[in-house]
Amino acid sequence: MNFQVPQFIEVEDKIFGPLTFKQFIYLAGGAGAAFMVYTFLPFVLALLPMAAIVIFALALAFYKANNRPFVNMLESAFRYLLTTKLYLWKKQERTATSSKITLGIEKPLEIPKLSQSKLRDLAWSLDVKENIR
Repeated sequence: MNFQVPQFIEVEDKIFGPLTFKQFIYLAGGAGAAFMVYTFLPFVLALLPMAAIVIFALALAFYKANNRPFVNMLESAFRYLLTTKLYLWKKQERTATSSKITLGIEKPLEIPKLSQSKLRDLAWSLDVKENIR
């Protein structure tokens, strides 16, 4: 038996002309909200809220940020704002430290800067440890 494998499953179906169901709901909701503002406020005062509602509805329906729907970006923003945040690291200013270390000996031990050769550094650290003992 041959079965057909569905293709293009991530593409939503166009139900209302060139619009998907979600796009239609966003635009219808935006138009309804703009109409409610228009009926309850005088026209001059309703222009700014109506424009904001229409722009928001258009962004929900059509705008994609980084190839992801605007709704996902809003959801992520609200989740970030409402959840508690855990700060694991905070940078602190370092104080200047001396490169001289005293180990209970009258003469301070000078530690040289790191050199190019790790083998030379290892040999130096072994020699210093032997001299301390």
